[in-house]
Amino acid sequence: MEYRALGLTGLNVSPLCLGTMQFGWTTDESTAHRVLSAAFEAGINFIDTADIYSRWANGNPGGVAEQIVGRWMNQSGIGRDKVILATKVRGNMGGGPENEGLSRQHIQKSVEDSLQRLQTDYLDLYQAHWPDTNTPIEETLRAFDELVKQGKIRHFGASNYAAWELMQALWSSDRSSLGRFDSLQPHYNLIHRAEFERELAAVCKTYDIGVIPYSPLAGGFLTGKYRRNLLPNSKRANGAKRYFNERNWTLLDQMDTLAKSKGVSVSQVALAWLLTNPIITSPIIGANSPEQLKDNLGALNVHLTTEEKSALDQATAWQE
Repeated sequence: MEYRALGLTGLNVSPLCLGTMQFGWTTDESTAHRVLSAAFEAGINFIDTADIYSRWANGNPGGVAEQIVGRWMNQSGIGRDKVILATKVRGNMGGGPENEGLSRQHIQKSVEDSLQRLQTDYLDLYQAHWPDTNTPIEETLRAFDELVKQGKIRHFGASNYAAWELMQALWSSDRSSLGRFDSLQPHYNLIHRAEFERELAAVCKTYDIGVIPYSPLAGGFLTGKYRRNLLPNSKRANGAKRYFNERNWTLLDQMDTLAKSKGVSVSQVALAWLLTNPIITSPIIGANSPEQLKDNLGALNVHLTTEEKSALDQATAWQE
């Protein structure tokens, strides 16, 4: 498997990243461990999680996904240096407003909690889950920079930042001689393009920022399991409904035809479309089972011709 450098950091990550938002929500711990093991055996060395995963699920106080990953690493016997581990900070883990945000105090407390749950003494990548308008960006960057110097994190990145916010952070790092965001985790897929492509793509390309898109399958819509007259019983169905329109149904028909011609799945076509873009470092896939994971991994063997990619681009083009 060909590994890719994440920005200028020297972290060589697999071309697909295993996301864990579903652990402790739609995937129980035993199944999650099987997914993690299957991913590692297939060459996936990059695991992404967050402290708040998955507080929205009944009985889940947050931190559960991190704990599941930590127990898997401990029980699997896989060397810590074989896994590139990323998590995030920003959300409320319970309590008052002092227990959330990107202040130096909250970051310092949260990283210790995440390290404990993950059963490790360092993180390869620590990410600001989304911006905090109540905290000066320089305070946030200085807190991350301190953690790098302490050896608790190797690099830090951003998620859900607008282009101006990312540029503000880069400028602040340069002005104050602090470490910078080396990666961005944007919401990006074949039918959600404008948010990233309008300005963020140019910033990431210019400043060599690694791009780790989340929701590459549009909450399951781009797997093809949702159809005009079919709404499967799924905990994530409500999130996919935003994509229910004639343009996207027509896209699925087009992807069906393309997938059948190649003998692959619709999911694999959607992921292959992302992987053809040289600016993309590692799309985050979320598998509820080893079988689902296997299908996603198949995207690594799908080659889209210039004409095929152009047809998908045209079918989902956005306008100002």
